[in-house]
Amino acid sequence: MPLLNSVINWINFKRNYQIQLYREHPNDIQKETLLNLLRRAKDTSWGKMHNYGEIRSVETFQQSVPMQTYDDIKPWVDRLREGEPDLLWPGDVKWFAKSSGTTSDKSKFIPVTKEALEDCHLRGPKDVFAIYIKNYPETKVLWGKTLTLGGSHKINNFSNNSYYGDLSAILIENVPFWTDFIRIPPAEIALIEEFEEKMEQIIDTSLDQNVTSLAGVPSWFLVLLKRILEKTGKKNILEVWPNLEVFTHGGVNFEPYREQYKKLIPSENMHYMETYNASEGFFAIQDDPTRQEMMLMLDYGVYYEFIPMSEYGTENPRVLTLEQVELNENYALVISTNAGLWRYIIGDTIQFTSKNPYRIKITGRTKHFINAFGEEVIVDNAENALQAACRKTGAIISEYTAGPVFMGDDQKGAHQWIIEFEIEPDDKNKFAQVLDESLKELNSDYEAKRYKDFTLEMLHLTVAPKGTFYQWMKNRGKVGGQNKIPRLSNDRKYLDDLMKLLQK
Repeated sequence: MPLLNSVINWINFKRNYQIQLYREHPNDIQKETLLNLLRRAKDTSWGKMHNYGEIRSVETFQQSVPMQTYDDIKPWVDRLREGEPDLLWPGDVKWFAKSSGTTSDKSKFIPVTKEALEDCHLRGPKDVFAIYIKNYPETKVLWGKTLTLGGSHKINNFSNNSYYGDLSAILIENVPFWTDFIRIPPAEIALIEEFEEKMEQIIDTSLDQNVTSLAGVPSWFLVLLKRILEKTGKKNILEVWPNLEVFTHGGVNFEPYREQYKKLIPSENMHYMETYNASEGFFAIQDDPTRQEMMLMLDYGVYYEFIPMSEYGTENPRVLTLEQVELNENYALVISTNAGLWRYIIGDTIQFTSKNPYRIKITGRTKHFINAFGEEVIVDNAENALQAACRKTGAIISEYTAGPVFMGDDQKGAHQWIIEFEIEPDDKNKFAQVLDESLKELNSDYEAKRYKDFTLEMLHLTVAPKGTFYQWMKNRGKVGGQNKIPRLSNDRKYLDDLMKLLQK
């Protein structure tokens, strides 16, 4: 055991040294990344259109290339899907990651080039293990298997030249053969499209395995783990897999689920490691187990820019480089990548918590907020306030969503929260009051709108029965994989849909 870990540590030594350089030369690494991207793409149709061959500085790049949303690049993606080469990146693009479309019902097809696969999407998981083993040199994680719960879309053909599916399905098609010895379930089960069928087959094939790590989205893994206990009659997951020691998670904020995982896996030696990986790229890894933030990975072929959310949506917002960011400010993330995404607004919002190294936390989505009355409540506000309400009332939350209650003849403005509890609060009215007070403390705009109930009255709390959110997502065809429950919305689309389900 120590010998294997020593060998792995020796293999990872060079990589950990490179990661250490992030602390010492982050801005140089990012500038070099940008110039390499421009050099590679200068002879593409996009590169010629924007004079990449003549760009020598960040400033010229920002002046020459407009920022993009998916709607902007969709015509290019459509041509790529038909097999046209050398458009956004050299060569043709064989793979496209189908986005779950969390900001709209429209599917997005994100190009995944060979370079993006090798230098970003597949490099990230390797670094996760390198960092984990460095933090826990006595780990036995490599002596067992990793149980993954990925997407539910198998690979499909656009044409004879290109294919699409969930990013997890694309990775399964491209990982080295030897990963089959350390990962379960096998590909034929991992790619089953029907989530409940896949879940049952995963359980049937994994109970007798030595599972030492889990990897996936916390919300859907919770469904799987609860089903395992229901099916086996065990009291907790350690009775099923006694050597389980780490859950590598991403996709949604882990904090609303932390207490449930502590109940399911009651061990002080169980570790949780957050990653920030998306269809567009693998961006950050939790490098310090004593901190909940993630270190931005700077040499994956991704160049980062940041729009202050206070200026997002204005005609000429500032767009900052890494060296210009400030701590604890909310930014919309903009990326240029070796997948041929150029100044692409990914739709996530982040804050920097450290500059040495650059560490971030995800605060929400550019379209997931409540600002119907000028209160500007973001997901980070919501989840911190919910944690405070849970602490003071003994509650544990399973899922939630919130949105506005619009003013009417006999109705003041308010926020409605639909919450499904794993453990309900001792006093629901107190829970609502603490949630409201915490939001005031976290958000001065919300506090101003709540002043003497002039604009917003006390929030409305609707308690949903257990299983409501799962059934709602199932009805929408959005169970499993990267599908996420929308936390905040500026309209009542999700709230009204859920209320119809609750009234049945």
